[in-house]
Amino acid sequence: MTTTEQATGTANGIGTSPRRPDGTGKVRGEFAYSSDLWHEDMLWGATLRSPHPYARIKGIDLTEAVAVQGVYAVLTHEDVPGVNRYGLEHADQPVLAVDVVRYQGEPVALVAADHPETARRAMKRIKVEYEVLEPVTDVVKAVSGEGARLHPGGNIVRHVPIRHGNPNATAEVVVTGSYEVGMQDQAFLGPESGLAIPAEDGGVDLFVATQWLHVDQRQIVAALGLPEEKVRLTLGGVGGAFGGREDLSIQVHACLLALRTGKPVKMVYNREESFYGHVHRHPATLHYEHGADRDGRLVYVKARIYLDGGAYASSTPAVVANAATLGVGPYDVPNVSIDCWGTYTNNPPCGAMRGFGAVQAGFAYESQMDRLAEACGLDPVEVRLRNAMSEGSVLPTGQVVDSAAPVAELLRRLTAKPLPPAPLEERDLRTLPGGVSNTTHGEGVVRGVGYAVGIKNVCFSEGFDDYSTARVRLEVVGGEPAATVQTAACEVGQGLVTVLQQIVRSELGVERVTILPMDTTIGNAGSTSASRQTYVTGGAVRAACLAVREALGPLSPYELGDKVLDETVEWRHRPTETLDPETGAGNAHVQYGFAAHRAVVDVDVDLGLVKVVQLDCAQDVGKALNPQAVLGQIQGGSAQGLGLAVMEEIQTRDGKIRNPSFTDYLIPTVLDMPPMSIDVLELADPHAPYGLRGVGEPPTISSTPAIVAAIRAATGQALTRVPVRPEHITGT
Repeated sequence: MTTTEQATGTANGIGTSPRRPDGTGKVRGEFAYSSDLWHEDMLWGATLRSPHPYARIKGIDLTEAVAVQGVYAVLTHEDVPGVNRYGLEHADQPVLAVDVVRYQGEPVALVAADHPETARRAMKRIKVEYEVLEPVTDVVKAVSGEGARLHPGGNIVRHVPIRHGNPNATAEVVVTGSYEVGMQDQAFLGPESGLAIPAEDGGVDLFVATQWLHVDQRQIVAALGLPEEKVRLTLGGVGGAFGGREDLSIQVHACLLALRTGKPVKMVYNREESFYGHVHRHPATLHYEHGADRDGRLVYVKARIYLDGGAYASSTPAVVANAATLGVGPYDVPNVSIDCWGTYTNNPPCGAMRGFGAVQAGFAYESQMDRLAEACGLDPVEVRLRNAMSEGSVLPTGQVVDSAAPVAELLRRLTAKPLPPAPLEERDLRTLPGGVSNTTHGEGVVRGVGYAVGIKNVCFSEGFDDYSTARVRLEVVGGEPAATVQTAACEVGQGLVTVLQQIVRSELGVERVTILPMDTTIGNAGSTSASRQTYVTGGAVRAACLAVREALGPLSPYELGDKVLDETVEWRHRPTETLDPETGAGNAHVQYGFAAHRAVVDVDVDLGLVKVVQLDCAQDVGKALNPQAVLGQIQGGSAQGLGLAVMEEIQTRDGKIRNPSFTDYLIPTVLDMPPMSIDVLELADPHAPYGLRGVGEPPTISSTPAIVAAIRAATGQALTRVPVRPEHITGT
C-alpha cells in the first residue's frame, strides 16, 4: 500500500489489481469494437490497392466503377483536397498513389457504396494501367545504392553510428556471427476499422481504432485541407495494436469519402487487407563481432545492422536509433563500433512493433553471448554475469544508467528456479513436439535449456517533446465524491483505463472514478507505444490530482459540497538529447527496462518440430501499479517472442506477400504457450512516477533468443535466423 492510500484509506488503488471496467463486456462478447460501429444511412468504403511492389501508373479508368448501381463516389489522388502526403516522422507516403506505386497493397483509389459487396464489385471494375518495374528488395543492396532510387533522397532512411572507446581494440577471444530476423506481424485480432461522419460545419467526426489520436488528426487535417477544429477524432474500441496502428490506415480514406458523399462512411479491413494495410516489424540482417579476454569479459563489440523499412519511412528513424543505441545489450562494453541503417525497399512498409529495434539487436547479441561462452569454456549464464551492467554503468552512447539495472539479479533468479521434471519414457502424446497431430511417439526428442536477457528504452527519445495532457474533475454526486478523468491516451487493451482509475483513487481518496471516452477535445497524450502511457499519462493524471488536492486544501472530498474542482495538466518526463551524428553520443533515453528468460524446449531432431515446455521470466518493473496487469503484459510479450522464435513470419518473394492470412501466418495459441514462472522485481526508479518502469516491451526482447538458445542446446545447430524452421533443425 502506498503512502497516499494509507492516508486516504481507499481500496483499489495503486498496488492492487481491481477488475477492469472493460473486462466483463469483452469476455461476454458485448464490448463495442470499432468494427461494430454503425450509423443510420451509412455507406461502406473500399480501397483499391496495387498488385505490384513497384510500378508506374500509366492511367486509371473509373468509368465502369462509377456506373455500378449503389456507388456514391470513386476517388483518386486528384480528389485529395489538401496535401497528398502523410507520414509519422516524414511525410513521404501518398494518401492515394499518383504516378508510381512502391509496394504491393499501396492504395490507388477509393469507392463508397451502399453495401460492402457493392463497393468491392465496383472496386474491381476500376482499370489501372501499370508499367511494372524491377523492385528493390535486398536491404544490403539498398544501402550500397544498387537498384532503383525509390525516393528523392535515395534509399537510406537513416544511418546511426555508435563510436565509444578505442576503435582499434583487440582481444584474445573473438567470435563473429551473421544473423537474420524475419518480418513479424503485430497480428492484432481486431482489423483496421472506423466510421467517418460529415458534420454541419463542413468538418468531419472520425471514430477509429488507433494508437495516437492527435498524430492521426495532424495528418488528416493536412490531407483534407481543413482547420484542426473541424477534424475531430474519438477512439473506437481497439482489438489490439502492438505498434501496428500508429500509422494511418483507413483514417484519411474514410474522411475523404464521407466529405465527398455527405454521408457517414464505414471502413473495415478483412484479414488479408489488414496484412497489406499496416506496417510490420522490420526484418533485419545483422553482422556482429565480439572480442573478450580469456575470462569472458568483453573488450569490444562491432556490428553492422541493416533494417528493411520497406516502401515508406514510418517510424524507421527511431527504430534505427534503438537498434544502434541498445545494440550491445545489457552489458558493460568499453569499446563499441556499431553502424545501423534503415532503408527504403519495395517490400511491405515496416514501422513500430513491440520491442521496436531492440528485438532485432537482442537476437543477435544474445546469440553472440552464447558463442562467446562456448569459446571461453564458460556457462552461458556465467558469461552474462561477468559482463552484466548495473546501476552506474555507462552505455555506448555515454549515458549513465542512473537507476536500478539488476541484470545479474534477474539471471540468478532464473537459475534458482526449478527445472521441469525430466520426461518419462511413457509420455502423453500431447506433451510432445507434433504429438497432438500424432506425428511422433517420442523417438528423436531431445531437451534443451537456454537463457537470454535484454534491455529496452522506455518512452520517446532523442529530444522528442514527450508529454501527456490530463484533466481531472472532482465533485459530489448523489452525496458521494466522484472523479472524472479526461485524456486522449488510447486504451488498446493494455489496461490503461484501470491504472488511471487506480491513480485517482490513491491520490484523491475517492472510489468512484470515471474515465471519459478518449478524443481530441483535450490536448495530446502521445502514442500508446514505447511502454510510455502508464509513465507519462499516469504522471499527468497524478499531477492533475495533486492540483485538485491543492485546491481542495484541508477539506476531504466528502466536504466538497456544491463546489467542483477541475484541473488540466500537461506533464513531461525529464528531457532527452539528440544523438551526435558522428559518434552516437548523448543522453538519448528516459529510462531502461530489463527482462530475462529461461526457456526449456523439447525438439524432435528428426522432424524439426519444437515444443516450448517451460518459459520462465524475471523482470524489474520499478513499481507494479497493477500486479495482475503486469503479469499479463509479461505473459503477452513472451508469447509474441515465442511466435517470432518458432513460427511467425510474413514471407515475401520479390516484394510480394505470400501468406496474408491466419491460415498461413501462424501465431501462438493457448496450446503453444507453456507454463510460466515469473519473478517481478520492484526496484523503484527515482525519476519516474511511483518509481514505475515500463513493462510491455522487455519480455518480447529476451524471450526469442532464450527459446532459440534452448533449441541450439538440444540440436547443436547454429540457428542464426528466426523464426527457426524445421529445415534449420534437421539440416535438410
